[in-house]
Amino acid sequence: MKHYELHAIAQHLQQFTHISRARRIENNTIELSFDRTHSYFFHMTRGESFVYKSDSVRPLQGYKAPFDTLLHSLVAASKIVAISVPPHDRILRLSLAPKSSYKDQLIHLQFEFTGRHTNAILLDENEMIIEALRHIDADSSFRVIRPGVELQPIPPLTRHEEHQVIEDIDSYLTQKYRDFEAKRIRGLKKQKLLMVAKKEQKLQKLLDKLPNPQTLAKEEQRYQMLANIVLANLYHIKPYDSKLITHDFEGNPITIDLPKGVVPNRMSEYFFNQAKKRRAKAKNVHIEEENLRTKRNFYGNMYHAIEQAKSSQELELLLPKRAKSQRKKEKIKECELFWIDDYKVLIGRNSKENQALLKLAKSNDLWMHIRDIPSSHLIIKTDKQNLPESVIQKAAKLCVDFSLKQAGDYEVDYCKRRFVKIQEGSSVEYDKYKTIRVRKEGIEIRE
Repeated sequence: MKHYELHAIAQHLQQFTHISRARRIENNTIELSFDRTHSYFFHMTRGESFVYKSDSVRPLQGYKAPFDTLLHSLVAASKIVAISVPPHDRILRLSLAPKSSYKDQLIHLQFEFTGRHTNAILLDENEMIIEALRHIDADSSFRVIRPGVELQPIPPLTRHEEHQVIEDIDSYLTQKYRDFEAKRIRGLKKQKLLMVAKKEQKLQKLLDKLPNPQTLAKEEQRYQMLANIVLANLYHIKPYDSKLITHDFEGNPITIDLPKGVVPNRMSEYFFNQAKKRRAKAKNVHIEEENLRTKRNFYGNMYHAIEQAKSSQELELLLPKRAKSQRKKEKIKECELFWIDDYKVLIGRNSKENQALLKLAKSNDLWMHIRDIPSSHLIIKTDKQNLPESVIQKAAKLCVDFSLKQAGDYEVDYCKRRFVKIQEGSSVEYDKYKTIRVRKEGIEIRE
């Protein structure tokens, strides 16, 4: 950020008396709520750090690092003592009196918008580091950022910035957010649409490779004929023969390639087995085609939902990052795997996977399905008696988004898995359920 921007922000924030909430909402973004009603966000990513103003939103995941714990205990509900910007550095410093302190205490929350030094640092009144958003060791920089270490000043750097007057800082910071969000949505959509398109293309290739039932029927007849000819000519076949030259049952000359490693008295059995395989494949190819087609349609619905998404939060819900190492390794063949606020969510991509999900789920897991409409079954893995309402809402949205493309209002029923009784295939009866109404713009719950 520019120095004049930070000055305007500091001057504006001095009108507030306390910080009611302090939390991290993304890996590098911190939300501070001033006097309960005004939320400002500090985006501390190296190379694109800035402050913006927006409505408060629930984080997609909870952060429990030491920095987040101290941010909550020291900064939340603290009284603002001073807000300043050093003369020659792009630093915004908030001097605060924590509510949790049993005696008079002063701490500083320092936001550094300084390129590779970009950071958010909690300091005590003696300039000792309490905790920081990102730690820096001595082998990476002369300026060590670690708890218990005295904070060294950033080397002075001469900058030539044109000073500008910002008439309405709130409108200015709101526009910064809009520009940033629009750019982020474009980038996320491009990335996520490419991922989903690859999955669709892979399934389409498998569909294209499926054998034609008519072709399989012809191959079955041919192998059946070859088996009978070989059976009728067994006495002509020597153990070392690679071909059988004879006549078919209509008197036409025919040359049959014999399989390697098969003794003569098993030759006909080999060809009968080939015919049997073609018959079984022809019988079941439509089942495989249905499985692949419905999986492809699932990703088509996902692609459409991503195209229609209007916020980065919605995009992250539709196709979240797997940030934790254990999540990267975990894959489940029977369904699509998602994470909502650290809860594992499984979604069936077709009827076969819906059946598999019902068998995988434990009695206390939460089951979801769109009422009166063929849709994906969804399972939230949990041992808890009650799930957070936000998790249920997000899961219901996923259930609708990945089952349908049509806009409208939909009712999603949900209950514990133990109250779901399998009827036939993936058809079920269920009891002791609640219903959540899902729309693009709102969700309401009724018993």
